[in-house]
Amino acid sequence: MEIPIRVLLVDDAVDVRRLVRTALRFRGGFELSGEASTAAQAVELVTALQPDVVVLDLGLPDLAGRDVLTQVREAAPATKVVVFSGADPDDRSWYEERAAGYVLKNDDLDYLVDLLVSVVRPQRAVAVLDLTQDLGSVREARSLVRRTLAQWDLAHLDDEASLVVSELATNALNHARSSYQVRIYHNPSTIRIEVRDGGAGTPEPQSASPTREGGRGLLLVSALSVSWGLEQTREGKVVWAELAHGVAASA
Repeated sequence: MEIPIRVLLVDDAVDVRRLVRTALRFRGGFELSGEASTAAQAVELVTALQPDVVVLDLGLPDLAGRDVLTQVREAAPATKVVVFSGADPDDRSWYEERAAGYVLKNDDLDYLVDLLVSVVRPQRAVAVLDLTQDLGSVREARSLVRRTLAQWDLAHLDDEASLVVSELATNALNHARSSYQVRIYHNPSTIRIEVRDGGAGTPEPQSASPTREGGRGLLLVSALSVSWGLEQTREGKVVWAELAHGVAASA
């Protein structure tokens, strides 16, 4: 029997906590470790409980935004944090780089629940391709995406997914300067595209500028995806993005 995923809900809105709690109970496979309505309660509970994942609202009455996320992560470094926010701030990329996911409260709750599963439990790689440090490999990455989406009857995502993998692969070539690997996962409500490279550092989205020709790829990735982020690995890093497909999983 699979061990339940332990979740801590942090939100000052009682109705929101009830909706998420109901969604977790309906899906099954989760254990509600606790609930908090303030940052102080959240830090106390996450320190004591060390849950698998925290669903975190950013608009808490005693502490908000970057401070609450930072304190929760410091209290339980091994715990995943998924931001569940009613607002889409200008610095959303800052949160996405430091949290396991960022979901808006007007998104489908099924997506939130799917994300909680995917960030805690290793996913099954359905398509994997190792690529060389060569500009022509970006074309191979796009071909992999198109072939895979066709097999999953998700060809309607071709344009968005091809743009996303192109930007992530180009970023690996230009900044990591290493060979890289593309992985594609089929989740119940999303596809997840990962590019793993051997480079150090954290890619930063760059604002639009009439004098800058490049550097805006991550802004495009953020605009096209429901969530994206970065994870450091022993060998380098993984930059990932998820696209909603809007159909039941068939993989």
